[in-house]
Amino acid sequence: MFLMGFPLLLVPVAIYNIVAFLLPGFAWSDIVLRVPMISQATWTMTFGDLMTVFALGFLFLEIAKATRMSRRSVVDHILSLVLFIAVLVEFLLVAQAATSTFFLLLVITFLDVIAGFVVSLRTAQRDVTMESLG
Repeated sequence: MFLMGFPLLLVPVAIYNIVAFLLPGFAWSDIVLRVPMISQATWTMTFGDLMTVFALGFLFLEIAKATRMSRRSVVDHILSLVLFIAVLVEFLLVAQAATSTFFLLLVITFLDVIAGFVVSLRTAQRDVTMESLG
């Protein structure tokens, strides 16, 4: 499958960068949606919230990808780690990335790296256990 060696979280990070650099007046805190609740409160969703939900969807797909053991999974983990390092450097050095939304993308890429390694280690451990029983 083509997507096995591609870090899917690159998609939300790329969209963030496209918006941040091509639309200089754009504010991630602008409200996208207002929903009146039964409690008489109003729930609001911002562009930043929407981007975070979008990235969490890709995190789910990345974790699902990590459950497949293959030679490509090593490349996938390395690319996820490279993406995390790039996002960390961008957060620290680029003014447009100094937002809460980008920080949450940074945390999500970190969780992808950690979850990918943990899932791979658990899967490899299970494979070794099964082989020793047989």
